[in-house]
Formats: sequence, C-alpha cells, structure tokens
Amino acid sequence: MKYNFEKRISKLRKLFDVLEIDSMIVYQGYNNEYLTGFSGGSGEGMFVLSRNHALLVTDSRYQEAYQNNLPNGVDLKISRDYYGETAKTLNSWKVKKVGFEENLPFYVFDFLDGELEAEFVPTPAPIEALREIKDDDEVENLRQATKRSVTAFNQLIDWIKIGLTEKEIADQLDYFARHRGLEKASFDTIVASGENSSKPHGTASDRKIESGDLVTIDFGYYFNHYTSDITRTIAIGEIDPRLINIYQIVRKAQELSIESVRPDVDLKEVDGASRSYIETKGFGKEYNHGGGHGVGLDIHEGPAVSPGSDDEAVTSQILTIEPGIYISGLGGVRIEDDVLVTKNGFENLTDGITRDLIKIEK
Repeated sequence: MKYNFEKRISKLRKLFDVLEIDSMIVYQGYNNEYLTGFSGGSGEGMFVLSRNHALLVTDSRYQEAYQNNLPNGVDLKISRDYYGETAKTLNSWKVKKVGFEENLPFYVFDFLDGELEAEFVPTPAPIEALREIKDDDEVENLRQATKRSVTAFNQLIDWIKIGLTEKEIADQLDYFARHRGLEKASFDTIVASGENSSKPHGTASDRKIESGDLVTIDFGYYFNHYTSDITRTIAIGEIDPRLINIYQIVRKAQELSIESVRPDVDLKEVDGASRSYIETKGFGKEYNHGGGHGVGLDIHEGPAVSPGSDDEAVTSQILTIEPGIYISGLGGVRIEDDVLVTKNGFENLTDGITRDLIKIEK
C-alpha cells in the first residue's frame, strides 16, 4: 500500500511556524516510518527536514531497499556516521533553529548540540500529534489488523481446553494469527489465569489452566505495519460467583465508555464513564490503570483515555477502551476493544468477538 508521505511531510513543515523552527531532526523509529516509510527503527538512521530540503541518513544495510523507494523530495545519504552527517547537512543548509523530539537520547542530543551551528530546541511531539489522526489507508490497515486478530482469537476459543499452559495458549494464538496473514505480535501475548489474572500485565507462564479459572488474554498483531490491541477474559468451567459479578461490572462499564465516544468529547469523560460506574459498584481501587490509548504504527500512541487526559476525541482516531478490575488472590477481568472515532460517533472494530462471558467446559 502506497502512503502519501509527501502530504505528511508537508503537514509537518506547516507546523514549523507554530513551533518557531525552520528545520527538524527525526530520530524515533515510528516517526521516521510515518514520514518516509523507513522501518529500520530507532537508532538506525536519521531524517532531517528543512523548509526546502529533506534527507534520510542510514547505512548500507538499507541502501538497496530505500535508494529508489523514498518519497519525492527526500534524498538518501549512506553513512554509518548518522549524527555527524546530520549535523554537517544542517550546517550546510544554513538553518537557524533546529527542532528535535523530546525523547531524543541524551547522548545524541549532546553530540548534535555541540556540532550544530544553529539553535537546537525541543518540540512538543508534533509528529505524534499528526499520527493520532489516521488517513483512509491507515484505517484500512487497522481494520485488517483487528479483523484478522479477531478471527485468530475466535479460532483459539474452539481450540482451548483444560490442562493447557498459559504459554501453550499464547503460542497457539500467535500461530493462528500468523496463518491469518498477520506479521508479528505487537507485544508478548499475555495469558494470565487464576490468581495470575489479578496482574494487569502479567506474562504467560507454565501454569496450567484449570476448572474455576478466569483467563485474561491480551493480544495484538501487525498487518502492513499497523497493529491491533485486544483483550478478553474467559471462564474455564464453573467459576466463583464473585468473578462472574466483576465480569458483568467490567462489561457494563466498557459498554458505557464505548457508547460515549464521539468527536470532540473529552477523553477523560470517556474514561470516567467506565471508572465512575466501577466506583459505584465498590471496586474503584481495584481499577488501577488508564482506560485506553491510541494505536497505529505503535501499540501505545496518543491520545490518552485516562482521568488526567487533556485530549479530545477526533474523527479518524483509533482508541482502545479497556477497563478492568483486579482482586489479589482471586482474579481479574479486563475487556478491551479497538474503536474508530467516526463523524457521527464510533465504530467498534473488534466487535467480532463477543463481550459476553465465554465459557470453556472441555
């Protein structure tokens, strides 16, 4: 799929006046990929942009892949001296004020600050802000990432049985995902059963699932460089009535948050729709994380769905909505869907998996 990288670069240049810069250095891997298609990752190259010039500096490992495959107007410089070439280039362009990403590693900042003739200043995440709002091609890739991940999970449900280990379940879901044309996992697939499910981000272990367990499965997979992020909690056999209760509370809470999504709504209100409901049921302290986040090239992007968020929902954002309750010694529940903000409200991209409690009896 061919993205309009030239349009993205143009949008960044239009922000230069607001940022009070005339050039910018891009180090972060996903930002480079968003602007140029270069997917080598952070530390494998530098993108340098001014009002009139653009250059990607990387080494010979990437020469064949990118020498004829960069956006119009972007030149390629092959060198292992990424930072030296970056400084030399900007000095030759006679720029006055160079912006850099706030998460630029200090050793890179320190070198460039000493080599650049121009003023070197931080910028407040302008590329990340552009990335929050997806274009049509990005939305289509995210649809495929979610749709195929949903299919893989539903296949897993037919396969799961008592006695399998958490690791075996995680590995099998990864296998089903690859056979659905998905590229790689967004993170180590989480399968947390029994008491382990009370850990919001536990890891898959050698523990065998058994009757009476709740099992939380948190997973996401890439399609054409864009990813999904989904969680379901399932029951193995007959479970403690207290677990059924907290499941139903989380399910209702998530529904309230999803239904509140629309353009221009404060995302702290989206978070609050589920959080306040969980609090009224007496489990406010057991909901101990944010209510969601953006997804795209990276598994965790802006905007933030949380009590302290200053963000508003904007059409064409993709948000996770993921409330949870976690009770030490008993178990935990999290339900997470990927939601597209539309002109008139929302579209749940992951509604192909039921949010009713799935029960495994075999």
